[in-house]
Amino acid sequence: MAAGPGILPRAKGAPFFAGRSARNYPHLVAERLGLDLVDVTYSGATTANVLTDPQSGAPAQIEALDGTEELVTVTIGGNDVGYVPLLYAAGLPSFVRAVPLLGDRLTGQLDPAARDQALADVGESLARVGRTLRQRAPRARVMFVDYLTLLPAVGAAPPLSDAGVATGRQVAFGLAQATAEAAAATGCELVRAAEHSVDHHAWSAEPWTTRFGLPLPWRAAPLHPNAAGMRAVADLVVAQMS
Repeated sequence: MAAGPGILPRAKGAPFFAGRSARNYPHLVAERLGLDLVDVTYSGATTANVLTDPQSGAPAQIEALDGTEELVTVTIGGNDVGYVPLLYAAGLPSFVRAVPLLGDRLTGQLDPAARDQALADVGESLARVGRTLRQRAPRARVMFVDYLTLLPAVGAAPPLSDAGVATGRQVAFGLAQATAEAAAATGCELVRAAEHSVDHHAWSAEPWTTRFGLPLPWRAAPLHPNAAGMRAVADLVVAQMS
C-alpha cells in the first residue's frame, strides 16, 4: 500500500517485484520537505519483512536505518491479516471456490474467525515494529501511516460478495485500531489516512483507491492506492510535520 504498485513511473533501481512507484507517498513527502529519501517499500511486505525477514532477495527493511534519519514512515500490517487477499477472494465468482486446493485457500481468506485471529496477533507485531524503529532511528519522528479506506461504510461494493465486504470492513477497522494502539504504546505518531479517506473509498465519486479488477501494467494495482490517494497521504504527512 505504501509502495504504490502500478502508479507510473516506477522508482528507478527498485526491485521488479517491489512494485515501487516514484510517485508513492514517501517520494512525494521527501520532495515536499526537501529530504533525501531511502525508500524500501515493497509490495506484499509483512511486519516480519520490516523487522527480520528478507523479501525476494531484499534485506529486512529495518536494515536501511542508520540512526541519522529525521523522519521514518511505515504502513504495514495489512498483509499480516490478509486484508487485500480476502477482498480479492470476495470478488471472485463463487464457482472458483469449488476448485480443488484453490477453493480451500479462498474459503480460508473469507473466514471471519481466521481474520479475527490474525487481527488479535498483529497488534504485538505492530508494537514490535514501533519499538524497533524508535531504537534504530532515535533522532527521527516515526510515523505509522494507516491504510486508506477501500470500502464504503455501508452498502454493496460490487463485484465483492456482501459477506466479504462485511469481513473486509471488520478487518479495516481492526487494523486501524491496532495501528493506533501500537503507535501510542511505542511513542510513535499516527497519520490517520483511514479516517481522512472515508469519503474517498474505491466506490466513491472521487476515489483515492482502486476497485477490484485485473492487474494491468499501465494503471494502479486493484484494491490499492491510486495517484490521487498517494498525493492525499503525502499531504497528511506533510501537514503533521509542520
